[in-house]
Amino acid sequence: MKKNRKVLWTLLTVIIAAAGIWFYFGRSDSGPEVHTTPVVLGGIVKAISATGSLNAVNTVNVGAQVSGTIKKIHVDYNSVVTKGQLLAEIDPSLLEANIRQSEASVLSAAASLQEARANLAEAKRTLERNRDLASKGYIAAMELDQSQTAYETALSRIRSAEASLSQAKADLEYKKINLGHAKIVSPIDGVIINREVDEGQTVNASQSAPTLFTIAEDLARMQVEANIDEADIGQIQQGQAVRFTVDAYPEESFDGVVKEVRLASATTDNVVTYTVIITVDNEKKNLMPGMTANVTVIIEKKEGILKIASSSLRFSPPEEIRQLRNGGGGQNRGDGGSRKDSVIWTFEKGELIPHRVRTGIFDGMFTEVEGETLYEGMEVVTYISSAEESGTTSIFGFGGRPR
Repeated sequence: MKKNRKVLWTLLTVIIAAAGIWFYFGRSDSGPEVHTTPVVLGGIVKAISATGSLNAVNTVNVGAQVSGTIKKIHVDYNSVVTKGQLLAEIDPSLLEANIRQSEASVLSAAASLQEARANLAEAKRTLERNRDLASKGYIAAMELDQSQTAYETALSRIRSAEASLSQAKADLEYKKINLGHAKIVSPIDGVIINREVDEGQTVNASQSAPTLFTIAEDLARMQVEANIDEADIGQIQQGQAVRFTVDAYPEESFDGVVKEVRLASATTDNVVTYTVIITVDNEKKNLMPGMTANVTVIIEKKEGILKIASSSLRFSPPEEIRQLRNGGGGQNRGDGGSRKDSVIWTFEKGELIPHRVRTGIFDGMFTEVEGETLYEGMEVVTYISSAEESGTTSIFGFGGRPR
């Protein structure tokens, strides 16, 4: 029994030792760790991302041209209004009093004109009578001169009275117009998106017209004002397609078109941006002014092309492989070079095989590639472990023979 136990323990020790040896040396002969990605036939969309805000195409601030107390407000937030519709009224009592005062001034000026005309008629009769008497030698020439002066003075007073009457009438007309401004009306068809006054509030228009309402015209048509970085603005052109999302509807995307690239720039924290206007159809009217839009401007789109993960263009073989294949010290162009002439690698029968390709558009994740040896489904290397990482003794790091 003791002899059998000893044999059993000896056999178990041998098995453990053999397993350890196999694990160590077998692992070394297994070759390097290789990661690959396939060449795919599909499409690529090259785009520029930015943020912006939604606004109505035309927004009008409605103000007051006269001072006074808000007597009545006829609309509220989100009210749909038409051009000429009454929005609010300012208490007209002071304006009406000013009109009555101006009407009295007109009557006074008219009376003054009538008096001036009577004086002119009397001065004219006196002048004509004195001319007749002077021709017969009954009065002195000085008396004739005095009557001439009185006539011309009466004539000038007529002109002054007429001017005063015209001024009084103009002042009356001005105050009547101001009375009309006590009624605030909508200048356009639209929707009230902001109301800044309440009934009983006093507005002062002596220096500048205070804003009472903000009206957005036709929310079925809106626009996004997107801020595009100066590095990307050169690729933006009128008519390009745009897709954007808003936080209110994260599962839904909206379409638009680039309408205008504004020349005025803005600098924030040393970052220069330009405003790009994007027109948007909002027939459902679910988009609201002020929403933040996450914009994607589609620069170029291709379908039915071969593409690979951009990481494969950045792959560089281990140093010992690159030195041997390039005669000791050659440089791999697998990082994409100018992104027009690049090298990708495949792993075939324990060896790395280079393939020269030309690159096209890219979307950050995939890059368009063209090459004589490329085909759909071809596995391209994105990573391979070095000799130290794989634990091998081969100069390639995976037991292959040199080429």
